[in-house]
Amino acid sequence: MPYISFLILIPIVIALVALFIPTRYKFIFSRLALAATILQLVLCVGMIVHFQPGEGLQLVERHSWISLTLNNWGRLQAEYLVALDGLSLPLVVLSVVIMLIATISSWHIAKSRKGYFILLLILNAAIIGSFCALDFLLFYVFFEFMLLPMFFLIGMWGGPRREYASVKFFLYTLLGSIFILIVMIGLYLSVQSPESTDEVVHTFNVLHMQQAKNFIAGSLLDFTGAGNWRLWAFALLFIGFAIKVPVVPFHTWLPDAHVEAPTPISVILAALLLKVGAYGILRFVYPVFPDAAIYFSDWVAGMGVVSIIYGALNALASKDLKRLIAYSSVSHMGFVLLGIASATTEGIAGAIYQMVSHGIISAMLFLIAGVVYDRTHDRLIENYSGLALKMKYYTSFTVIAFFASLGLPGFSGFIGEVLIFFGAFQSNAINNLVPLWMPVVATLGLLLGAGYYLWTLQRMFFGPFSIRANFTELTDLTAREYLMLLPLALLTLLFGILPQLLLDFINPFAATFTSTWFLFSTNATP
Repeated sequence: MPYISFLILIPIVIALVALFIPTRYKFIFSRLALAATILQLVLCVGMIVHFQPGEGLQLVERHSWISLTLNNWGRLQAEYLVALDGLSLPLVVLSVVIMLIATISSWHIAKSRKGYFILLLILNAAIIGSFCALDFLLFYVFFEFMLLPMFFLIGMWGGPRREYASVKFFLYTLLGSIFILIVMIGLYLSVQSPESTDEVVHTFNVLHMQQAKNFIAGSLLDFTGAGNWRLWAFALLFIGFAIKVPVVPFHTWLPDAHVEAPTPISVILAALLLKVGAYGILRFVYPVFPDAAIYFSDWVAGMGVVSIIYGALNALASKDLKRLIAYSSVSHMGFVLLGIASATTEGIAGAIYQMVSHGIISAMLFLIAGVVYDRTHDRLIENYSGLALKMKYYTSFTVIAFFASLGLPGFSGFIGEVLIFFGAFQSNAINNLVPLWMPVVATLGLLLGAGYYLWTLQRMFFGPFSIRANFTELTDLTAREYLMLLPLALLTLLFGILPQLLLDFINPFAATFTSTWFLFSTNATP
């Protein structure tokens, strides 16, 4: 059964159906989007049942897509090649769960409901396609398709400065896409399919790009003879994905986008779109350019550490609740980059675990910010006090989300960060890629995280009740809000107490990644 194709096609088909439904039937569009995500969730259960951890790529679907004969350049070949492994499966399942919750969160959207839910469905398909594509050109198509729906969802349904935030998001992401496109073309000119016989067949197959023998001798990015060009290619490709992560100093679009985006879009942005950047580094940058990754290892780790500290300091100084959560995402994704830079099994496993964990926790955090904003239309932390006296269940979920995000034992955030630190400290002894002082400095991010979360918790939820906002009634959680928050709270507790449920899928990929990566990288080091 083509599980992956169905996951991608279901939201596209339903979006096409919605396109022909008259706008006056405004309540049907949310129900169609909900039906799409529920069908995807059922398919995910089937995928998990059929997936065998440790067996490499599975549920592979491969079909010819583009085949062109070019004068003097051989033949171009692009494929519809999708599959799942220990890296992509957890992210695909995360995407389906988050899109379901974001759809429920969007239930109250009143403005242009037809356009909103059609864009949400297109974004759904693009995100899942990005996590499954193993053909670089196919991945790039999905990657670009995420840009337009997000641009309109922020620009049309966002806050007062939505146009500025959406244009800034578009320009930053477009710049990253251009860098990725340049390197993709260079790889196309440099890599041939091992299946070619009499003629050179250029390919976008990422699996072929990860093998040194498939680089054409004397080509632009030939593994053995063009070290400087490979360094430039690594840098451009890394920056292209680092913008999406985002890594300091390429992060400035994120706080504005989060503050102005409606709550469901902030949830998707933090939980899923940031993960596409880290996924691209793990899937494309490091496996294709392992020699350059060694050369730049201390820079990559350093950018991760700077992101951890800088993001935490900005969160500590933030007065807007959504801006605080946005900067905390910059800090937590810095841990992911530090784990990747270590290139150890523990570090890679921790980075992937942190990606999934942060996806769950950040979605919960932005939903929590949306709950109080929907009631008061005010996000300033200083304008609230003693909310626990009026909203005890809301406070309970906030405590869970804050403690999970600051890495308290018993929550999923703790597992990911511990594995990353194990990998970073071991890297200094095993492969000497991450200087010892970097993970030591990174631990300050944990202390700062506790500072800004506990300060916010104390300021907003405890003490005498006080609020400086115009509102009719400050009620506790509704049934719809319970339906969104409860699954996320249970997941972060489940993966915090039973991490092996997720590590069983991640560990084989991490072990294979590090062993293959070092075997490839020893061929040449510039």
